Amino acid sequence: MSTPDAAPILVVDDVTKAFGGVRAVNGCSLTVSGGSITGLIGPNGAGKTTLFNLITGFLKPTSGRISFRGTRIDGLPPHAIFQKGIVRTFQIPRELKSMTLLENLMLVPPAQSGERIWNPWFFAWRVSRQEEAIFAKAMQVLEFVDMLHLRDEYAANLSGGQKKLLELARTLMCNPQLILLDEPGAGVNRVLMKKLVTDIERLRRELNITFFLIEHDMDLITRLCDTVIVMSEGAKLAEGSAEEVKADARVLEAYLGGQYR
Repeated sequence: MSTPDAAPILVVDDVTKAFGGVRAVNGCSLTVSGGSITGLIGPNGAGKTTLFNLITGFLKPTSGRISFRGTRIDGLPPHAIFQKGIVRTFQIPRELKSMTLLENLMLVPPAQSGERIWNPWFFAWRVSRQEEAIFAKAMQVLEFVDMLHLRDEYAANLSGGQKKLLELARTLMCNPQLILLDEPGAGVNRVLMKKLVTDIERLRRELNITFFLIEHDMDLITRLCDTVIVMSEGAKLAEGSAEEVKADARVLEAYLGGQYR
């Protein structure tokens, strides 16, 4: 593993999200270091996905602050947060089923010239040049995730593991700085899991992309993550290396069922 940057890229400061009388996130504070792969674990209902939704703008905090590279982002709409370099995947992949893999990727980059009604008529050269660049980028990304041979396959026909790789590929189309992965290992066979892990490690190493991931597979967490954060009842319970977290009595009792005793 490479050494992550000392400075935090993401700061969650005393964040609460209430749904009526229920606090799904309850005074949560944590940091994610730049260039790190940080794991987020905890039981169902601990608030992990809600926290991801707050970070990416799908929900607005009831209180607290969220900062990215020193700039406050809580309350911004998802597209504004996306443009700052924060992207995410979902536990259940959200591929565009009736489009090919190549088309799924080429739709991702924002502010494409061809999206403006007059540009294809009056600035066709600009639209064509940008489309060529996006096509080249998409082909490069598909090659990176070893799916170039599936470029013309409809996304609906992919296996569950391939859809997870496609989700990762889509995040790479916008030059992200921070990628949030929601259970990347769920439903993925061992072969594709090994490929996914290799890709994540390579992206961190070569492009200094920071990863923050929710995962229940402790073997995956142990292999992949520099730091592991444990959530309980909407707040941070513990933080440390995977080995430190697995040795924490509170974590063993509440989340790991004693399997690492």
